[in-house]
Amino acid sequence: MEKKIYLDNAATTKTRPEVVEAMLPYFTEKFGNPSSIYEFASQNKKAVDEARGIIAKALGAEISEIYFTGGGTESDNWALKATADAYASKGNHIITSKIEHHAILHTCEYLEKHGYEVTYVDVNENGIIKLDQLKKAIRPTTILISIMFANNEIGTIQPIKEIGQIAKEHNILFHTDAVQAFGQLPIDVNEMGIDLLSASAHKLHGPKGIGCLYIRKGAKLRSLIHGGAQERQRRAGTENVPGIVGFGKAVEIALETMEERKEKQIQLRERLIKRVMAEVPYTRVNGDRMKRLPNNVNFSFQFIEGESLLIMLDMNNICASSGSACTSGSLDPSHVLLAIGLPHEIAHGSLRITLSDENTEEEIDYTVDKIKEIVNKLRQMSPLYEDYLRGSRQK
Repeated sequence: MEKKIYLDNAATTKTRPEVVEAMLPYFTEKFGNPSSIYEFASQNKKAVDEARGIIAKALGAEISEIYFTGGGTESDNWALKATADAYASKGNHIITSKIEHHAILHTCEYLEKHGYEVTYVDVNENGIIKLDQLKKAIRPTTILISIMFANNEIGTIQPIKEIGQIAKEHNILFHTDAVQAFGQLPIDVNEMGIDLLSASAHKLHGPKGIGCLYIRKGAKLRSLIHGGAQERQRRAGTENVPGIVGFGKAVEIALETMEERKEKQIQLRERLIKRVMAEVPYTRVNGDRMKRLPNNVNFSFQFIEGESLLIMLDMNNICASSGSACTSGSLDPSHVLLAIGLPHEIAHGSLRITLSDENTEEEIDYTVDKIKEIVNKLRQMSPLYEDYLRGSRQK
């Protein structure tokens, strides 16, 4: 197949044409700084507020609770660092999970070096957090629970409402990294007991470099970035008006198409899983089979290296990944796959495929054919596979 097949939508998505169209005037004709007082600029302030309203409605939040950031990583950093700072007099303990995105894990490591204590809760073999362990981890000094909504590698959706209830019962702030879930799944921050939520536009066919943090009214978070009085004096820096407008448009489209996209993506996902599991032996699907993002599939193929598989898929015009794009180039196996109990040698042979509504059955079938062909070829070169077959024959 000559056409490029893009199957890495968890890393980033293609910006929708409607989003680009909505953004374009704010680069050239409507270029005013929304913080300026004249009419030309105030029109841009109105556009920013309209986008803020769209995002707030999508989360069941108030407009005043949405703050724009430079992306999901900044939002995660802000939620953790500002909470730690603001609630230091109450305690110094934070709870998170072992399968969080590195934007959370590395921020927790930073906080540990500055006197805070972090408990990393285990997950089960499907990647679902162990709620009993979470409850037992709570201390009088616990100030924040941060658990991702859905995992970026294996797609597992967490019991967010239950975690929110636990946090509320103990008067602890609850943050969720919803970067992969926002626009894919219905989210209501009040119903789910969420106090802080991170999201990013480029995961839902919006532009890169723009995200948001939902901060429940009453949460005492301070600024992470200091300077001007933008974002109601909580996030300094001239607003990225084109990005914000694009974010709002992408969210608007995501809400309108959510059910239709979900149905199509699940159909393609199940076709992919069914064929691979039937035609490629010594393979497993990682993550919960039902409680997972509609567009996510994560396989582990025994006796191969995932990096070799990715390179050969790329040579066949197929874009996929072995996990988070943020750890691309790392020789270490996925911390997520290790956390669900996979041994190193199997974790190294992982493949993450994440779909969009533009993918087709023809693309899925071509991809499966190539996976089958490449895995077979790599196994023929693997001494581990040869030893395994030899051992099987001797039994």
